[in-house]
Amino acid sequence: MNRKKVLLLLGPNLNLVGIREKGVYGVETAADVERQVVEYANALGWDCDVFQSNHEGVIVDKIHEARERYDGVVLNAGALTHYSYSLRDAIAAVKVPFVETHMSNIYAREEFRHKSVISPVCAGQISGFGKHSYFLALEALKYLMTEKED
Repeated sequence: MNRKKVLLLLGPNLNLVGIREKGVYGVETAADVERQVVEYANALGWDCDVFQSNHEGVIVDKIHEARERYDGVVLNAGALTHYSYSLRDAIAAVKVPFVETHMSNIYAREEFRHKSVISPVCAGQISGFGKHSYFLALEALKYLMTEKED
């Protein structure tokens, strides 16, 4: 049986986790959090790649690539969540489960963060649990991919 392959896809400014807004994102570095997510995925028996970009078009290209390379995607699109119709359309075109994920509770922050344009094309959304949001998103993918096999 082939190992599942998942992608942790991170948008703008998420490379600065542990540096910016520590009260929101915590003090662990982005590299530390990413390493823990990969370890968690490995414990589930999966391979996990991590990709972060501050450029919308590069993220769109990575979403397109997911179509043939990944069984599921954990996506934290950062601020692009709230206005990027190009991300929304790319996700809709790729028949792979995406779990929209945010470390912070976007509904407890500024009003502009309360709207997600990508939610309607994602399998679900997890927010507000810090780095644990990513672990919960992997558990959601596990559920979604198990359902798909049944």
